[in-house]
Amino acid sequence: MKKWQRNAPCWCGSGKKYKMCHEAFDERILSYEKKGHIVPDRSLIKSEKDIEGIKKSAVINIAVLDEIGEKIHAGMNTQEIDDIVATTTAKMGGIPADLNYEGYPKNVCTSINDQVCHGIPSTDIILQEGDIINVDCSTILDGYFSDSSRMYMIGDVDPEWKKLVEVTKECMEIGIKNVIPWHFMGDMGHAVHQHALDHGYNVVKEIGGHGCGLEFHEDPFVSYVSKPGTEMLMVPGMVFTIEPMVNMGTDKIFIDEDNGWTVYTDDGLPSAQWEVEVLVTETGCEILSY
Repeated sequence: MKKWQRNAPCWCGSGKKYKMCHEAFDERILSYEKKGHIVPDRSLIKSEKDIEGIKKSAVINIAVLDEIGEKIHAGMNTQEIDDIVATTTAKMGGIPADLNYEGYPKNVCTSINDQVCHGIPSTDIILQEGDIINVDCSTILDGYFSDSSRMYMIGDVDPEWKKLVEVTKECMEIGIKNVIPWHFMGDMGHAVHQHALDHGYNVVKEIGGHGCGLEFHEDPFVSYVSKPGTEMLMVPGMVFTIEPMVNMGTDKIFIDEDNGWTVYTDDGLPSAQWEVEVLVTETGCEILSY
């Protein structure tokens, strides 16, 4: 961490002198770093301007998922969901962050049943009665990124599948409750993992949450199979996603060889995911996108 002059304007852009703004904050982080913990650098601490920009982006992201919730039904194809995302996002002045990200071909991810994530919308994929689907939406507005996803249950869903969806949402909510400033991401991840295990489920290890806001994917990687007292220190101003992917069966996964994107459960049993984007505050966290 670069040493900052006490009477110079603070690095955060507040306009205040450093000694009156982030000096004590930096010293506290340094004390954890000296003990060998992983700590965030200043690039991961969002300014007030950044937070306002992310919140405005999130307004669009939330509206898009609300619109999908109103229109999703058995018999529609997943390309129709992609069209809703494109139209609603553009109407509100945003850009779908998924489109062309590292070559991804669509505006949104639509992952059905045993698809863990990164399902690609298509006119050939028709939603059936009893399906569960995750719609993962991300938005850019004025250079700021928001990211969240929801599960939708189509018609009359098998009770065991419905339970998976509900417990996965509980896992996300437990993650939110365990975002505590000056505690570790491993504390939060462990609580999420334990809740899934208590219900006989497994959490995907290889894919997790991520920092978000100024870029689509930022540090840190957010694991939900971590141990207490490990991973990065959570401090006010950090923004990241909580998005556990919970499998009914094995945690083993594989990627579709044909499209190079869609992730499946290895045993063909269903998977569920809910995602929120949160801001770490002085007392806990604020949900920015859901």
